[in-house]
Amino acid sequence: MQKRFLHFIVYITVFSCLIPLAAKAQVGEYRNKFSVGASAGYAFNSVSFHPTVPQSMHGGLTAGVMGRYTSEKFFSTLCAVQVEMNITQLGWTQKNQNLKEQRVINPLTGLPEEYKRDVTYFQIPLLAHLSWGKETRGLCAFLNLGPQFGFLLGDKVTKNYDKPYIEANFPEGFSNETGRVSPIVAQETMDVEKKFDFGIVFGGGMEWHIEKVGRFSLEGRFYYGLGNMYGDSKRDFFGSSNHKTLSIKLGYIYDL
Repeated sequence: MQKRFLHFIVYITVFSCLIPLAAKAQVGEYRNKFSVGASAGYAFNSVSFHPTVPQSMHGGLTAGVMGRYTSEKFFSTLCAVQVEMNITQLGWTQKNQNLKEQRVINPLTGLPEEYKRDVTYFQIPLLAHLSWGKETRGLCAFLNLGPQFGFLLGDKVTKNYDKPYIEANFPEGFSNETGRVSPIVAQETMDVEKKFDFGIVFGGGMEWHIEKVGRFSLEGRFYYGLGNMYGDSKRDFFGSSNHKTLSIKLGYIYDL
């Protein structure tokens, strides 16, 4: 965890140094354009637990506002800095299967075990925004890259049992053909311990500019969390519990 945090600090330092250079270097053609807008989409998330917790992809909404400052056109590259404020629903959906890859039936309820955890964050990405193509009245491609900070807003559990199979049917547990493949259940009752999240964002897409109307965008984005939800010391249960998110977003931004 300490190494991850040090690497992140180095990354932030380098990125912070590049922002004023991009804004003031004057190597290319000068720009001084502010834009504001909003975006919304859908986020597919999983959590990298160690020990491993089998999961299917967790889906949740993401939406927020953004501001962009375009400082320069360097050859064919339009350089800008983009700041966002988003609310995003992350979490995980457990894949409770047996050795035959069938859904596990809980012996107390008689129902297939279902467990979903919604973890909602307020996220602030600080992005370098680079684009190529039509600067006005047309289509351009773009890349976004930078750090992201998150703050926990809420934590919700949805499940259809009180005790998981391995506890309700002990000592048979996962050792037979009807119990869970994975014996790991600690995450089902643990509250999120770390309210602050941080990581790196990389995304790309297309943006269409319509004069006097605004810019419409479609973006695919990947977030890799460098922080963990739970403690990761030798005394803690999980060695890692970081988010990995793939999101699809539609956006609108207007040049002031």
